[in-house]
Amino acid sequence: MPTISEAIKTAYEETKEYGVMPVDLRLLIMHNEGLKEQIDVLANKDKPLEHYDLFREQVERLKNNEPVEYIIHEASFLERRLYVDENVLIPRGETEELIANLTEIIDDYYDARNYLVCADIGTGSGCIAIGIKDYFPNWLMLASDISPKALEVAKKNFQNCGINVTTYEGDALEPYIKANVAIDVIVANPPYILNKEDAQASVRDFEPASALWLDKENSVYEKIFRDCHKVKKDGLLMIFEISPDLEDYLKDLMKTYLTNYTYKFMKDLNKMTRFLVVNCK
Repeated sequence: MPTISEAIKTAYEETKEYGVMPVDLRLLIMHNEGLKEQIDVLANKDKPLEHYDLFREQVERLKNNEPVEYIIHEASFLERRLYVDENVLIPRGETEELIANLTEIIDDYYDARNYLVCADIGTGSGCIAIGIKDYFPNWLMLASDISPKALEVAKKNFQNCGINVTTYEGDALEPYIKANVAIDVIVANPPYILNKEDAQASVRDFEPASALWLDKENSVYEKIFRDCHKVKKDGLLMIFEISPDLEDYLKDLMKTYLTNYTYKFMKDLNKMTRFLVVNCK
């Protein structure tokens, strides 16, 4: 039985041509061996790898571009570790930035200490709802998804995190309209990729298509702009994660459907236009 260090070295030599990174291998071992952090893998590098056969099976899956998060059914998001599977997108750093931006701008529109009603549209794993609830525990958090399988993943994470979130199944704002819900804040990470070739093979081959590709004939952005007046209270703040090539498209949608509104685009840490903030008065 090889040591942890030997197993990682051998696996990396085999897989680096496939784009596998050492961090992926450490995550597998961390999960399999019951270690808490990646640093623990390094601290135990001279110990025998107890679950070597399982590790070798997982390495073969990495060679086929399967994301490590789906293999171990776990993804890190902010301070949480969330359950993920092929029914939901893997949470990413840009979505962490989405929540960080909300925390920075919210006081320009509301007193965040109030009991605001916030809806996470297309919740997927539930990461956005969980992140917001962690920052603003007094808010009433709602979450919805058109996919019942995705909603089950979100509910599992809400329960595991001890987060109280009211969930709805349905497309865009439809379930909130049916339930006669009035909302203060909408947060959404809709499908926004126009060109499939822009996505990595692991994304194209394994992550849910319905959460990735923007169909302008069936756009969540358009549905939200079209119907948001039906759910807003005195005002409504909306923040979206977007693709940098959607600025003109989104400006046209806002012009078509919204009145008495202001908006601004925001860049991510890579200086790419990644977020849209809309305030409907």
